[in-house]
Amino acid sequence: MKEQISEGSLSEEEEIYRENILDHYRNPRNKEKPESCSFQHLEHNPVCGDRIELFVKLSGSRVEESSFLGEGCAISQASASMLTDKIKGMPVSELQDMAKEDVLDMLGISIGIVRLKCAMLSLKALHKGLEQYTENNRKKQ
Repeated sequence: MKEQISEGSLSEEEEIYRENILDHYRNPRNKEKPESCSFQHLEHNPVCGDRIELFVKLSGSRVEESSFLGEGCAISQASASMLTDKIKGMPVSELQDMAKEDVLDMLGISIGIVRLKCAMLSLKALHKGLEQYTENNRKKQ
């Protein structure tokens, strides 16, 4: 299944990024449900039906493992695959600072307004999961 990612002619650099997105879509990295995790969160885009459930396992103050389950378009699935790779080993303090621009840089191509929510779904799952994890830990103290 080859999905149209963007319309119009692409530069050579954009074509390389497009192929990378399709590779992550067809061969997602870290697409599995772990036996245990520190936090998880499911996000759903009701407009298009995309779903991303993100799982993060922490070790001390760093991300030890990250994975996801999901279904949807090439953009949502590729961004989740790329994000789970990017955050491994990252300090927890940097997770909340990850922004839309970080995801767009990973994707490397222009994303239209319609696809932006698809691209941000995994980041939204990360931020909300981390927020819930932090809140639960405060209550325990």
